[in-house]
Amino acid sequence: MKKIRKLASCLALFLLSPAVLADSVSIPYAGFYERLKQVNKNNYQLVEVVFSVPRNENCKIISGNITTEKHQYPLTYDKQQRLYLPYDAQLKSDRGLINLQVSGDASQCGVAMQVRAKKVQSVYNQGELVAVKNDMDALLDGQQGFPMKYFRKPITGLTFSFDSTDLPVEANIDGKVSIVSDKLQLTSAEIETIKQLSFSKQPIILSPYVN
Repeated sequence: MKKIRKLASCLALFLLSPAVLADSVSIPYAGFYERLKQVNKNNYQLVEVVFSVPRNENCKIISGNITTEKHQYPLTYDKQQRLYLPYDAQLKSDRGLINLQVSGDASQCGVAMQVRAKKVQSVYNQGELVAVKNDMDALLDGQQGFPMKYFRKPITGLTFSFDSTDLPVEANIDGKVSIVSDKLQLTSAEIETIKQLSFSKQPIILSPYVN
């Protein structure tokens, strides 16, 4: 059983098309709201939708805010460039904009959406892995309409990503230890054979694996 695969770390489900002006980018909030609405309506316990800006030299976030015609609000983001957006029907009604100042060419930047586990653990049993994967599938099935229908592929497993400063990491699967130098990706078939999975360092992201 091959446990370790060096594949892409992020399931980028769609890229919102921004309006570009010099080193700034403005994106209508409405598109984010519709995705968040689907998630909140179904109240998924284990997974969530995450929005982020690519971490490259053109897209490093310098500052950001949320604006309407009459108001301006702060935009929260972290060092991984994840955007923490509110779920606010009034903001959609007021035609809010997500405004980002980036360090390079803003025309090279957009915002990707990814499904992730809400909580990441250093130890899992088979039931927990299956439950997370099932929730991810259910959430993605609920994200209907353009452009999701063109990108939706069945989840074929789970991807564990780590902070680069923690690598390499030891992954212990039912007593057998493997060294993870990048990411650990497990297929659905592999998950069905696992009784317990543990890591020497806690992963920072648990996301779908789509082959």
